[in-house]
Amino acid sequence: MTSGETVTSEERAVAAVVGAAVGDALGAPFEFGPAGAFSERFPGPGAGEMCGGGGWDPGEATDDTQMAVLVGESLLARGGLDLPDIFDRFRRWAAADPKDIGLQTEDVLTNGMPWDTAAAAHFRVNQRAAGNGALMRAATSAVHFARAGQAATMDAARRVAALTHGDRAAWEGTAVYHELIRQALAGGDPIAAVPEALALVHPDHRPRYATVLDPGWHPDDATEFNGAVWPCLGSAVWAVRSTDGFAAAVRAAIDLGGDTDTVAAVTGGLAGAVHGLDAIPARWTEPLHVPLPGFGGRVLRLDDLIGLARRLGDGPGGNPAATSARPLPFPAAGP
Repeated sequence: MTSGETVTSEERAVAAVVGAAVGDALGAPFEFGPAGAFSERFPGPGAGEMCGGGGWDPGEATDDTQMAVLVGESLLARGGLDLPDIFDRFRRWAAADPKDIGLQTEDVLTNGMPWDTAAAAHFRVNQRAAGNGALMRAATSAVHFARAGQAATMDAARRVAALTHGDRAAWEGTAVYHELIRQALAGGDPIAAVPEALALVHPDHRPRYATVLDPGWHPDDATEFNGAVWPCLGSAVWAVRSTDGFAAAVRAAIDLGGDTDTVAAVTGGLAGAVHGLDAIPARWTEPLHVPLPGFGGRVLRLDDLIGLARRLGDGPGGNPAATSARPLPFPAAGP
């Protein structure tokens, strides 16, 4: 992993949001395909890599980025973390029949239960809620809360994740991702910061994250499909750790096969924060677009994502407590 020393924090913040969207759109046509499919089709850099397919237009972002945008726009519109507002935006989006939505997320958003009980009720019944659907949308919130500090950004990650995922495993993986993004935006090495972030994971969940974030772990060692939160996060960290640039990291993520759009989105967010906007190939950003079902036919393009990211990057400023001053039913989520 390498990173240009002259990249500003603002450029890193923009690149985290744009990079996640790029990874999502680039990986979507290869979802559930075999390992190595991307490099087999595109052995080297060139035009046409944003190829579309599998129901996606070239450059079209999936539910990963659509939900990330909804989180980001809520944070800006409400001046901080307003969980009922985020949940309402999610429900409006889900009711508009998006092209793709996770089965668990769909159930939570359409079962008619209140925002603070829907995910927990789903988990009680199904006992399975450790998918990567909360992690996939975390780039915007990670950028927004980075300036608030370690404790605030990890707490916000857990709370937003808990809106749709009742399993604390999903909360903890999202919290680690928030912290690694925070480290990268400050110009630090997020890979070197993994042990510190692991120490802040809830003790019940720390061992599984320690396994997938260990420097010796490889995605081939995963014991679950990479649609689960543990190998998804581990694969993204592996891709950034084992490559020397944004494009190489995202290609490596997609070439793992499986849940390619989300693994590449999570990788793209972290790799963007490390390497900056100039490292993201223009051939990938030019066709990029993010439809928002349920929101008046809006379609965000590169300039819109850049503007969103810049506003989010201003963060909650010097008063982190302001972001958590609203009464929240979820308990404090620290270890």
